[in-house]
Amino acid sequence: MGPKNLRCRGIENNPRMSSDSKDSWPAESGGVVNLGFARVDSARRERCGRPEVIFGEGKTAEEIARIASVIHAQEGHVLVTRVSQEQAAAISIHHPEARYHARARCLTLGTMPEKHPDTASRPVGLLCAGTSDLPVAEESAITLESFGRSVERIHDVGVAGIHRLLAEIDRIRSCAVLIVVAGMEGALPSAVAGLVEIPVIAVPTSVGYGASFGGLTALLGMVNSCANGVTVTNIDNGFGAACAADSILRLAERKQTIR
Repeated sequence: MGPKNLRCRGIENNPRMSSDSKDSWPAESGGVVNLGFARVDSARRERCGRPEVIFGEGKTAEEIARIASVIHAQEGHVLVTRVSQEQAAAISIHHPEARYHARARCLTLGTMPEKHPDTASRPVGLLCAGTSDLPVAEESAITLESFGRSVERIHDVGVAGIHRLLAEIDRIRSCAVLIVVAGMEGALPSAVAGLVEIPVIAVPTSVGYGASFGGLTALLGMVNSCANGVTVTNIDNGFGAACAADSILRLAERKQTIR
């Protein structure tokens, strides 16, 4: 199905969009709806398996609301990351049904996608070293749920009390992929990766005192992990970790389908 068909199905005939808002949109060209200030990628799912997600930081509430209207009409669900409370309040004027996830700094609009068939039995494990790392971890969680993935949250299992991690080892090993979020010296992903045979995606956070250098210490510690195969995202990039986990799962699901 090409981009033009996607537009006809998702936007022009969609009752969720008012005639005024639809009339204000320019024609789609090459899988893009050009709003002037933004070119909404209406063919993202067709190419990449996931719809476009809005990065809210630096955008006005009006810009986010207009982009969200286009994606919502096509997909039925929108995820916006890095949204402040002030932005969320202003966006809710345009989209009263929007839900703000304060700790994750995310906003969702529309119905959450149905869960993938295999995701309940093999969820994504989301390990968080400390409570201070939860905003980044929750960004991962909300992103994964927006992609139809189940999330097993395992919080406050940092290496300062390694017994807390070991007490959860059965839950951890039952997951399909692990996202491990940690600040300070960033040691948790190495400890976890030495205990499991599943993919580990490490997320350094900017949590810590002066010599943590805004997450750089954790980042370098994770990049230099002595545990084999640890994948590392950018600092505070819970969204990127969720995308990587979803890609791993989709690849595994595709192989199962071929078999």
